[in-house]
Amino acid sequence: MHHNNKAEFSTSDSCLSTPQGFGTAAVHVGSAPDPITGAVVPPISLSSTFVHRKPGEYYAGFVYSRDGNPTRNGFEAAVAALEGGAHGIAFASGSAAIAMVIMSLPKGSHIVSVNDVYGGTFDTLTKLAPNMGYSASFANLAADPANVVSAMTPSTKLIWLESPTNPTMKLVDIAAVVSHAHRVNPDVITGVDNTFMSPYFQRPLALGADVVVHSATKYLNGHSDVCMGIAITSRADLATRLRELQTALGAVPSPMDCYLAHRGLKTLHLRMQAHERNALALARALESSPYVESVIYPGLKSHPQHALAKRQMSGFGGMLTFRIKGDLAMATAFFHHLKTVTLAESLGGVESLAELPATMTHGNLSAEERAKHGITDNLVRVSVGVEDAEDVVRDVIQALDKAFAAGKAC
Repeated sequence: MHHNNKAEFSTSDSCLSTPQGFGTAAVHVGSAPDPITGAVVPPISLSSTFVHRKPGEYYAGFVYSRDGNPTRNGFEAAVAALEGGAHGIAFASGSAAIAMVIMSLPKGSHIVSVNDVYGGTFDTLTKLAPNMGYSASFANLAADPANVVSAMTPSTKLIWLESPTNPTMKLVDIAAVVSHAHRVNPDVITGVDNTFMSPYFQRPLALGADVVVHSATKYLNGHSDVCMGIAITSRADLATRLRELQTALGAVPSPMDCYLAHRGLKTLHLRMQAHERNALALARALESSPYVESVIYPGLKSHPQHALAKRQMSGFGGMLTFRIKGDLAMATAFFHHLKTVTLAESLGGVESLAELPATMTHGNLSAEERAKHGITDNLVRVSVGVEDAEDVVRDVIQALDKAFAAGKAC
């Protein structure tokens, strides 16, 4: 592990006056004590509307909670600081945040996306975006960042990336894609879904990206009890367009959800260290299992892009996938024997979750599309939680043992 989170973070929105490290920023940015009562934890502002001093003159710039809310503003400031951005714009989900980035583009825009993209994003780009006047094409940017060049057209306005990709954990060289894309069009926007890594392990803005999106439902909140999204950028023009969409379309999170996500954010650095430690332990155990065909985790030397992972990220995260030796029936049997690890979609919570992408998160893709991206029937995705590592490893190994023992008995 090679954590390097000593970068300084903006604390202009907090009670701090000097640059601080990641953990200090996570705890303090956007969380200044209440100036009226002195409460260390700022109060949750549940009000939907705010009083005027006189018509058109506001007390603190707040008018209506769809336009802006003190609790939401604190969360937006905190995530923006951790990503090294100037602006954070929160939405009701990660999918909403991605849709808003797309809708910020001029009508008729073309989007180039990494081909191995989250199923929900694939649906948005292929089924919904065309109805809104956008077109999209897909390129294998993990294999070669230069592939972005041949995929671009004169109307390409956005390059959309994930790294690692979901669920096959392929890495995209973000800086290289940005460099190639800018040679074709210096004004093209590059967006990165950074949900899998969180800002603790990867900061795409520092690699040249223009906008970063998170499903804050996942690691940022970290407790599987909030559904939220957020976009972060340092481009004032893009931030303005996203805020206009936030206000006009109203896909905003509730103040209570913003409070919960901000509270979760304060332990992000601690949780990510535990997620990574446990994921590496599980990945190594799976590599030693006779019932496992392959393990895909950036922290393993066996990952084909391990060198890129060490260069681009400050850690390897808590997500891994592996292929069981067997078919859909064997994979299904494995899930039947899990006890500590929960069979469920989503990721990034304190509890370990496992799922079968072929029939769950990516079941909306055609069999042909799944085969093209390596989403086989025996591919298992695990979001490794922060439980005791030995308990997670023991549970997964015993589930494999029982599944194969039952298979031999049959």
